[in-house]
Amino acid sequence: EVSEPIDRAMLARLEQVVETATKAFDSYDHTKALETTETFFWTFTDDYLELVKERAYSQEGHSPEEIGSAVLALRQALGVLVRLLAPFLPFAAEEVWSWWQEGSVHEAAWPASGEISGESAELLSAASEALIAIRKSKTDQKLSMKAEISNMVLAGPAILDKAKRDLAAVGRIQNLTLKASERVEIESMEFAEQQ
Repeated sequence: EVSEPIDRAMLARLEQVVETATKAFDSYDHTKALETTETFFWTFTDDYLELVKERAYSQEGHSPEEIGSAVLALRQALGVLVRLLAPFLPFAAEEVWSWWQEGSVHEAAWPASGEISGESAELLSAASEALIAIRKSKTDQKLSMKAEISNMVLAGPAILDKAKRDLAAVGRIQNLTLKASERVEIESMEFAEQQ
């Protein structure tokens, strides 16, 4: 089952995308359907995948339920995204679909908002902002994204606490302290000594 908060947040946001894209198609507004889907796709690939890949692919320190939550959420999202993009990228969507599904994506049912469910879509936005701040801090120091951070105090919405472990993993942060704030910003940070 999809049990982890960040996984459920991504699915909640994707559910909103399905609703918006479906309404746009029903109104013959193909541009809005594509724009909505593409915007989510880039957040999904740039932020969500980065946040959960340590948990999805590394079994170290994660329970089978936590790993399964990420894997199932990724599979559900991929199935929905391929169907949303199929009218615009027919050949690429067909190829991706064939990697794990039978038949043609063009004969598959259009995604319905009820087929996926999540909660707290705002968690994905807050976690994305936090991830951008962490990446920027490393870029500003001209360090690799794999550079270790020994201590960080990250200010942001209280909901970020639900993604703390994934943020620490992707940022390679040994000790992450969250502080409640309306804005996401790094209050202090210490990089681990470079070898």
